[in-house]
Amino acid sequence: MTFTPAPHAPYTVSDDTFRKVVMLAEQEDMLIHCHIHETSEEVENSVKERHQRPLARLKELGVLSPRLIAAHMVHLNADEIELAARHGISIVHNPASNMKLASGIAPVNALLAAGVNVGIGTDGAASNNKLDMLAETRLTALLAKVGTLDPTAVPAATALRMATLHGAKALGIDDKVGSVRVGKQADLIAIDLSDIETAPAFDPISHVVYAA
Repeated sequence: MTFTPAPHAPYTVSDDTFRKVVMLAEQEDMLIHCHIHETSEEVENSVKERHQRPLARLKELGVLSPRLIAAHMVHLNADEIELAARHGISIVHNPASNMKLASGIAPVNALLAAGVNVGIGTDGAASNNKLDMLAETRLTALLAKVGTLDPTAVPAATALRMATLHGAKALGIDDKVGSVRVGKQADLIAIDLSDIETAPAFDPISHVVYAA
């Protein structure tokens, strides 16, 4: 069993609390989970009240590091994408929640291109209703195409990797799970592609992402 401090978001957590969370995480070798840059309003309010964007504030507080799992990260500029890559943070993309709350479309393709580790999540039931990882994986691939007007953005294999190995890497357990390899735990599911909805299955990866 592992524990992770999860300060909700920059707009609900004080500087002092963030500093204590960072100190605790470093002392106990723990990850940090936080919702960041989820809405444009969050960013605008931070600029108005603190004269800086949330990610810049978190950098000053020492929050940005490979320990950080940043949920959402929808509203980012090019400098912030580079900042995320440079500090080795992991991002959890929550497409259904972002759609339901009208938060926007995260720049997943640009983040991946910059070398940022992006996994897939569901967010909570209150902002999603259907906590279905296969549905989230499909939405990840489709939204990336809509957001960039590029039908080749985030292909099925990339989306599947985000839902598995990238998530394991974000949690710091990619040496144990996330892919089928000798020496790793057999953390597996079986998906039946013989049903009428998924027949004929010419490309199993494409079917798992788009049809299963």
